[in-house]
Amino acid sequence: MATDDPLNAFVPGSRCHVAGAAQGSLAGLTFAVKDLIDVASVPTGGGNPDWERVHPVPARHAWIVETLLRAGASVIGKTATDEVSLGILGENPYTGTPLNPAAPDRVPGGSSSGSASVVAAGVCDFALGTDTGGSVRVPASFCGLFGIRPTHGRVDFTGVLRQAPGSDTVGWFARDGDIFARVCGAVFGEPLPTALPHRLIVATDTFAFADPEVAAALEPMVDRLASLIGDRRDRILAPQGLSVWQGAQRCLQSSEAWDTFRPWIDSTNPRFAFSVARGLTLGSLITDNERTRAALMREEARGRLRMLLPAGTILCLPTTPFPAPKRGLSVSDLAFPRERISALTCLGGLTGSPQVSLPGATVGGAPVGLSIVGARGSDLDLASVARAFAGKA
Repeated sequence: MATDDPLNAFVPGSRCHVAGAAQGSLAGLTFAVKDLIDVASVPTGGGNPDWERVHPVPARHAWIVETLLRAGASVIGKTATDEVSLGILGENPYTGTPLNPAAPDRVPGGSSSGSASVVAAGVCDFALGTDTGGSVRVPASFCGLFGIRPTHGRVDFTGVLRQAPGSDTVGWFARDGDIFARVCGAVFGEPLPTALPHRLIVATDTFAFADPEVAAALEPMVDRLASLIGDRRDRILAPQGLSVWQGAQRCLQSSEAWDTFRPWIDSTNPRFAFSVARGLTLGSLITDNERTRAALMREEARGRLRMLLPAGTILCLPTTPFPAPKRGLSVSDLAFPRERISALTCLGGLTGSPQVSLPGATVGGAPVGLSIVGARGSDLDLASVARAFAGKA
């Protein structure tokens, strides 16, 4: 752990600083950038010692970094990530585990671990992450933050290290609901709507899937959300079963990840942690028939969301089924918890719908988040709900 980085959240070495525009909607705010997202003249390391070695230093900022700089926010550094985004807990054998300021004996969640850590600690106003299978939503839940996975394809991914293009998104964290909403407005380039959605769907199967203590802790948040929206209805999200949705997303994401990283693996034979190497190996073994079945399940999931979420309707579910696990657990002990987490987060990758994790509950002193989901393209509606929810808390 670097002496000037007690959180162990920034990438090792000199910390980059890039000043934002003097004026703009985010003038005076500071942000950190996950080390999968390009900052000009700064290496993009990807959380793996062999990625930076064979990839050139970027000459330009990623689209989202440039957009935020033009809006007036300033970069204060690049943050740690699970290896090439292939992780969900935030533990990296090469750079260590960033501190979870909200629960110091627990993991911060990944793969956007460093970004969540610095925001939770108040080091900056907001931070960028990526979310393919849950990598913003999970750290947001574990660290008690607002976090967004935008509609798939809505935010330009230029200058961001890809994992699975069919699911990759770039998102952000904030502690404050108003700042979170301001960043949403700056990125999407539109004002937030003044009217809130008028119907709330409570996904009952997801609350049953979560630990009972989590469901109980989130119930007051659901009640508060329902009082904002007005019309509450209970529905099943995944009639086929959350585990069936999870299996389809796992198949598609793992297969795409193998396709993404295979040229690098073939040319470099890079070092990987066991869990990352195992996931890539399993992805390489997926058959065309398995991918076809998974793609059919994806179409069913998208149809289900279209039916549940007409205009003016949002859905809520636990962001994670339990609070952050303890730091330093064995690879074997964490295998099943990872799968349980992805049974709730698979919704984003399968459907491409926007999702925001709201802070406000704890279990055993550790945060757990409540997520709101809207139809594709309803990102700003969710941001308005998040801002209103924060004001009502």
